[in-house]
Amino acid sequence: MIFNRAIAAMAFVMFANVAMAEGVLKGDAAAGEALSASCAACHGTDGNSLAPTFPKLAGLGERYLLKQMKDIRDGRRPVALMAGQVDNMTDQQLADLAAFYDSHERTSGTTDPDLVKLGRKIYLAGVAERKVAACSGCHSPSGKGNGPGGYPGLAGQHADYVAQQLEMFRLGYEDESGRTNGGDSMIMRTIAFGLSDLEIKAVASYVSGLQ
Repeated sequence: MIFNRAIAAMAFVMFANVAMAEGVLKGDAAAGEALSASCAACHGTDGNSLAPTFPKLAGLGERYLLKQMKDIRDGRRPVALMAGQVDNMTDQQLADLAAFYDSHERTSGTTDPDLVKLGRKIYLAGVAERKVAACSGCHSPSGKGNGPGGYPGLAGQHADYVAQQLEMFRLGYEDESGRTNGGDSMIMRTIAFGLSDLEIKAVASYVSGLQ
């Protein structure tokens, strides 16, 4: 419990610093909708992708979406399938896209009944013996996230995509070819590094079924 609180406190400081760095840029959802046509093929017209390997962007939080798109544009988060999609967009255009997608409600998913017990345990309590913090400390017990703090909502997200990202964070703990854009405190990389393949699959399945 003490470890989970410490991780949450570190994460709060990290995202507070990000917030100050990003300033108070405010997006316009209507302008974002006009920019979203090329995104719809993968992410759906309202940000709810149908393909399990493409993330649902709806309701993820403006701050989180803006940070991820800027990181992709600026090379801090390489995503091969996003190559060229946001390269020429300004910060304001990315903020508009973030506002548009955040204005929509995310659709629900399902949880594998065989994995729900393990997934719930990891999400709500972590894995104490490996110092893996509970996901709920940052993403909320309901999976709704914390928009102002920059923590994305996980409820309803595709399980395949969540598992893929956890695997990339785990790789990024030791290898720069993995996902490394979670901040200098390495919270997500550290957590993912402590999870087995089965545990990643279980927690990804669990959050997909949250509503």
